[in-house]
Amino acid sequence: MAPSARVAAILGPTNTGKTHYAIERMLGYRSGVIGLPLRLLAREVYDKIVRARGPSVVALVTGEERIVPPRAQFWVCTVEAMPEGMGADFVAIDEIQLCADPERGHVFTDRLMRMRGLHETLFLGSDTMRGPIAQLVPGVEFLRRERMSQLMYNGSKKISRLPPRSAIVGFSVDNVYAIAELLKRQKGGAAVVMGALSPRTRNAQVEMYQNGEVDYLVATDAIGMGLNLDIDHVAFSSLTKFDGRRMRPLMPNELAQIAGRAGRGMSHGTFGTTGDTGQIPDDWAEAICNHQFTPLKKLNWRNPRLNFGSIDALDRSLDESPSHDTLLKAREADDLRALRTLAAEAEVRARASSPKSVQLLWDVCRIPDFRGISPAEHAGLLQVIFQHLHETGTVPDDFMARQVKRIDRTDGDIDTLSKRLAYIRTWTYVAQRRGWTRDETHWREATRAVEDSLSDALHTALTQRFVDRRTSVLLRRLKQKEALLAEVNDQGEVTVEGEFVGKLEGFRFRQDKDAQGQEAKTLKQASLQALAPHFHLRADRFYNAPDTEIDFTEQGGLMWGQQAVGKLAKGDDPLKPRIVAFVDDEAGADVAAKVERRLQHFIDRKIAALFEPLTKMQEDETLTGLARGFAFRLVEGMGVIPRADVADEVKSLDQDARGALRKHGVRFGQYTIFMPLLLKPAPTRLRLVLWSLANGLDEFPEAPPPGLVTVPNLEEVPAQHYTLAGYRKAGARAIRIDMLERLADMIRTEDSRGGFEAKADMLSITGMTLEQFADLMAGLGYKAEKGEREKVKPVDAVVADVAPQDSGAVAENAPADVPDGVAAIPDEGVAPVAAEIPAETEVGPGVADTAAGDLLPGEAADAAIATPEIEVFYTFTWGGNRGANANRRGGGRPQRDGQQRQGQGQGQGQGQSRGQGGKPRGKGGPKGKGAPRPDRGGAKSFEARPPRKEKPIDPDNPFAAALMGLKDKS
Repeated sequence: MAPSARVAAILGPTNTGKTHYAIERMLGYRSGVIGLPLRLLAREVYDKIVRARGPSVVALVTGEERIVPPRAQFWVCTVEAMPEGMGADFVAIDEIQLCADPERGHVFTDRLMRMRGLHETLFLGSDTMRGPIAQLVPGVEFLRRERMSQLMYNGSKKISRLPPRSAIVGFSVDNVYAIAELLKRQKGGAAVVMGALSPRTRNAQVEMYQNGEVDYLVATDAIGMGLNLDIDHVAFSSLTKFDGRRMRPLMPNELAQIAGRAGRGMSHGTFGTTGDTGQIPDDWAEAICNHQFTPLKKLNWRNPRLNFGSIDALDRSLDESPSHDTLLKAREADDLRALRTLAAEAEVRARASSPKSVQLLWDVCRIPDFRGISPAEHAGLLQVIFQHLHETGTVPDDFMARQVKRIDRTDGDIDTLSKRLAYIRTWTYVAQRRGWTRDETHWREATRAVEDSLSDALHTALTQRFVDRRTSVLLRRLKQKEALLAEVNDQGEVTVEGEFVGKLEGFRFRQDKDAQGQEAKTLKQASLQALAPHFHLRADRFYNAPDTEIDFTEQGGLMWGQQAVGKLAKGDDPLKPRIVAFVDDEAGADVAAKVERRLQHFIDRKIAALFEPLTKMQEDETLTGLARGFAFRLVEGMGVIPRADVADEVKSLDQDARGALRKHGVRFGQYTIFMPLLLKPAPTRLRLVLWSLANGLDEFPEAPPPGLVTVPNLEEVPAQHYTLAGYRKAGARAIRIDMLERLADMIRTEDSRGGFEAKADMLSITGMTLEQFADLMAGLGYKAEKGEREKVKPVDAVVADVAPQDSGAVAENAPADVPDGVAAIPDEGVAPVAAEIPAETEVGPGVADTAAGDLLPGEAADAAIATPEIEVFYTFTWGGNRGANANRRGGGRPQRDGQQRQGQGQGQGQGQSRGQGGKPRGKGGPKGKGAPRPDRGGAKSFEARPPRKEKPIDPDNPFAAALMGLKDKS
């Protein structure tokens, strides 16, 4: 150092421009070296000088980076990596107050006492260093710089109330992550800055904050070391920290170093606390605001003159105590701890037998424990590296390749990537040591490439976890009070300013479920504000949509395509339900009214179209008297009424009334009074919905799949639900009522008293096996007696065509339309239903194979003849019973005074008539043999005996109308 060289201490609080002043002074010389406390800060200063002078004259040297161009003039380094003995014109050491740091203080103290520039040396830091510097550096010049802006304390605030451009400081990784998660939910996200991050990751995170993509920064105390950020407020989430050995409270000067990041240039800053930290003591807050702290009296020191004669000699030299009163022997640092651990290994002692090998061992021990593992595990890695360097002079390429390859992966979460990044820093450090690898350039580039890829992956992971870009974008645009651009695609996905925020289902906005708390409120506010015009456009399109785009569900919902837009509600009339539209309040009353009107038009037209036979019958003024009353009963039943429920009304109808009703398609079946057109799938589905609404059901019964002749009979489902669906319970299954009436027509031609067997047509129309048909007949009140007999001849083609089918098979897709001339269709009468199914009734387990008559392979014809085939058959007889039991089952009407009603055939429900002995009259019965009825497509019927002249025609006689017609023709 020249005799006239300047040595100055530039002291003062943060935001005084000390580092900027040192850079300007250095660039005024031909060469210079500046030492900085953090790799992050060194990278920031390096980039600044490169922009000013170009990369060809600027070098960057840290433990993990080494960029040294051939014509390097200005060296930017971490304090530990500052080169010695190069004779630079200028030397500066930043954050000189770290001389008092328990871990690294001895390094800063060594630079304070031994590093000098040929022409100028600057020490930059806190004013608390004035005393120690004056005692250790003779002839030093002190220059105090005042803060360019004011720093004020504003107490404790919840995180949700922190102002934008705030930095929240945590003192552990878990604490930093928890705060960042909370800020994501409430404020749209935060950037994360920690000392363990690589410069590449840190710069990417800071860039998000600086460009306004996020308004909050969560950091460790690393931001207190000179990082220049646009921070208006600093909030401490804790006032204690773990210093590597114990939890201890932060001192006022440490708090001031971090709080001083608030405010930049001439902008004022504030600081405070957040969470459950409590208040900073008043005297501490005042000291921080006025930058008045207790001066430092002791600096950490370690002997720089090392003895490499042996491991023990080196240990003793490192353990020497200082001779100056201002200096304090540093505590055992990581490198000294590693040396003492390795010194206990006999192999290491054997290898470190010369000064050169001892110095090599010490260089290896100075590799930082980037991984933060146990001292013993870290020492084990150092021993392997020392062994390679001692044996071959370099770390083998294959060993380096294995270590780097194991780490070179970018999958995993934040913690996994952070660990890999810490691991690669060890090998980056090894690659930067001169002479430790055969191809230094290759391994420096290789480790740097892995670090960069991991840094990018970590930045991406941090951003995905702690930043909600859509919320931050919307918040920024809302502050700018500009109109937000919203778009809705064909799938109803809503984007605002290009960010997905939810889906528009009909006229209700379904916000993304990932949003919570304040974030959800912000998203909804921005989304609905942007969606206002879309609601009106969509309402206009819906109002003009054809009815084919709208439908109702079996639970009363109203759908527009795949989107729910409303529901049906109970009205004053079962056939006139109300509409409840699903429209967000934010859409406005006009949109809601338009949607409701369109849905009302739809359901009114749907009811009018599907229930047209009912409405026409209801509006027919020619229906009078009892016929009109019965028509209203049919309207109340929505076109389907069990005959047992209206037996008296049917009895009271004369033939003219019945004929008038038949003109409207009413069929007086033996089991059900119904309108066949209303049994089709669409009217059935609507009938179930309207009936459920009128009766206030919470869960509506659903219609069976269309086309099935029979469906399973579920005991927990009321019989009324089956009736409304167009089915009647009978045994283990329920049969469609129109097919049941056809079956009743076939049975009427049989001798039900003497017994009859099931015909192929009966099995065909029901789609049942013989056993299932027997169970059905038992459910209708017939006894089924199983028998076996020898099959005389093979089943003919007709029976083969109607082989037993699956019970759920489709026999007919829909009820037959009302044939022409319905006025001439006689009443089918009342079908008998058993009061009780006799206990002796059995249903066989199976049906004989109709192909059993075929010869088996290898069987002789004589053997087939010798072994006759057996077929199973059932004989069905009427099992009805008189009395109250029959009435309880809905079977037959109790007989009055033992009298039987005349002129009745088979039928259902109350009011049914019996032949003698209570059995239905049929083939062979006392009333004569029936004949086919052409108007029933081949189904059989009976002719009643003409009434005596002296007696009036019984209106309940199902053949009275036909007889009257014959008389008129004659």
